[in-house]
Amino acid sequence: MSARPFPPGFLFGVASAGHQVEGDNVDSDTWFAERVTPSVFREPSGPACQGYLRWREDVDLAADMGLNAYRFSVEWARVEPVEGTIEEQALAHYEAIVDHCITRGLAPIVTLNHFTSPHWFAQRGGWLDPDAPQVFARYCDQVAARFGDRIAYAVTMNEPNLPRLLTWINLPQFVRDLERATLAAASEAAGVPRYRLANVVLPEELDAIGEGMAAGHRAAKAALKRRVPGLPVGLSIAVVDDVTVGDDSSLRDRKRAEVYGPWLELAAADDFVGVQNYERAYYDGNGQVEADGSASTGGLYSGVDAGSLAGAVRYVQAASGVAVLVTEHGMATADDTRRAAQLEPSLAGLLDVIEDGVPVLGYLHWSLMDNFEWIFGYSEQLGLHTVDRQTFERSPKPSAGVYAAIARAGAVQG
Repeated sequence: MSARPFPPGFLFGVASAGHQVEGDNVDSDTWFAERVTPSVFREPSGPACQGYLRWREDVDLAADMGLNAYRFSVEWARVEPVEGTIEEQALAHYEAIVDHCITRGLAPIVTLNHFTSPHWFAQRGGWLDPDAPQVFARYCDQVAARFGDRIAYAVTMNEPNLPRLLTWINLPQFVRDLERATLAAASEAAGVPRYRLANVVLPEELDAIGEGMAAGHRAAKAALKRRVPGLPVGLSIAVVDDVTVGDDSSLRDRKRAEVYGPWLELAAADDFVGVQNYERAYYDGNGQVEADGSASTGGLYSGVDAGSLAGAVRYVQAASGVAVLVTEHGMATADDTRRAAQLEPSLAGLLDVIEDGVPVLGYLHWSLMDNFEWIFGYSEQLGLHTVDRQTFERSPKPSAGVYAAIARAGAVQG
């Protein structure tokens, strides 16, 4: 076995998101929706990982692993808790994270909207509001004015295609019913006709919210580029590696057209596209199947496969024509031996793609630590570190050591 190096300048990093790690994001829409009755969120986020207080420790954890990139999100609800009122203290907080990343040799990769938005934005109908794109761009402009010149890559929004992707996943009907009940309860509690989130979406509003988010991306990119013309800007999309079993690819192709097509067309005008991959799915001409053609349950995270990352990256780059940044990839499991075992083969597959000439900027593992996983609460573990729910102490798992060794070597074995 000999070392297979990644190209010079390749980014090895970890990803996180504000609401999932910071805690006490009290002015956000998700904080509000977690607390209505009924709620699709299994439990409230509460203090999360105390990341708003422990951010320096978390940046240092990434740097001490030998990584050279760190992805985090700016929480719009903290920067603009009241419409039109910018909190300078919050901007200074995120600016300090950017600057500390640079000090520690980490490229700051900043997401402007990782699902969560301010409570007031959701009260206006979220992305259904015709003025939403301009309102979002105004906030992005403030962030760019403060520290946009030091951001390595800007991700305008995270997985805007996720609600559409979830229509292709076999979630229980009670979850769908609970989503609708949650939005109804939130609307009533907020005293508005339609309280809307970005990651809890009604089927009849999928198109309208998608169009609003697409317009939001375009407006945000324009605002960022006005402030910092040389800043690379893109968005990230959730991508299952969809594979055809047999000769009939019609269903697989329809899924691609519905779930990814509009966003890849949008991304074609960007500087890069973020790929977020966790699994592979197989389709024949009639439905989702297993790799051998047998019936599949098709549940969330049901198709973990080390080859899925390479397949997703190949497809996205070919369809969009722009460079790919793997903004998320990982495994939802309490058994860290599985995560540790999947890291090298996944990255070896990604290197195969690179060696075939596909432009890939870097790989960001989700996530640095176990955190709040949206409707699943704290029941799902995807981190390279555990977090004690009482003391909030971070402790490395074996997978952290495996990933650190690959990053320090800048190579996989093969």
